[in-house]
Amino acid sequence: MTLADRLLELAHTDEHAVLFTVIEGPGRGDKLLVLLDRDEVVGDGPDGLVELAPEIRRNHVLAHGDARVYAEVYGPPPRLVVVGAVDTAEALCAAARAIGWHTTCVDARAAFATRERIPSAHELVVAWPEDAFQQVPLDRDTAVVTLAHDDRFDVPTLAAALRSDAFYVGAIGSRRTQDRRRERLLAEGFTDDDLSRIHGPTGLDIGAETPPEQALSILTEALAVRAGRPGTPLRTAGHRIHVES
Repeated sequence: MTLADRLLELAHTDEHAVLFTVIEGPGRGDKLLVLLDRDEVVGDGPDGLVELAPEIRRNHVLAHGDARVYAEVYGPPPRLVVVGAVDTAEALCAAARAIGWHTTCVDARAAFATRERIPSAHELVVAWPEDAFQQVPLDRDTAVVTLAHDDRFDVPTLAAALRSDAFYVGAIGSRRTQDRRRERLLAEGFTDDDLSRIHGPTGLDIGAETPPEQALSILTEALAVRAGRPGTPLRTAGHRIHVES
């Protein structure tokens, strides 16, 4: 099957893939398609690109040896999984949905996880986290945020997220609450390196108070993490706005 055939297939599936196109340097015009879900490669390109593919999450130009290569990502949109059907959950689902993400809200309390309370969630899952994550896979394109303020929800959610490839793991709560969760997760066998993936308290320091403001703070941090950016003001950034890597 040709590269063009594979690209046409991808347009009708949720498979993850990266298409590399050499735009400058040796091999200009070469195209290499890496299908991540089926461990398949189609086309030609410089050595080393296949190994880079799993880390590519956004379309961008990258320097690779003496060449410049455009990386184009194929697959479903990023997903946000929010645990705890509170007011901030609805605001966060609404903000994420507005930028094209798929949104899921999880809560074992059926009285809270309703379409009336969380209308912006594409999917509502009424279950405890241990059961919910049997239905909701957490992959490399998933951001997980726990908002429950309850260790019965927060600890198993963080444990499941840390065992996954989720690109962002966020947890609301005070520093004292974060320390308590940390001790419980260490007792479950997680390491300090594992726990360094948790963004807690979740969000950027923008003075957020209301649920919509908190949602903006959390989502912008998740966006920055996904893009590999520090989340600092562009005015003080030392790189181009549309940076190449």
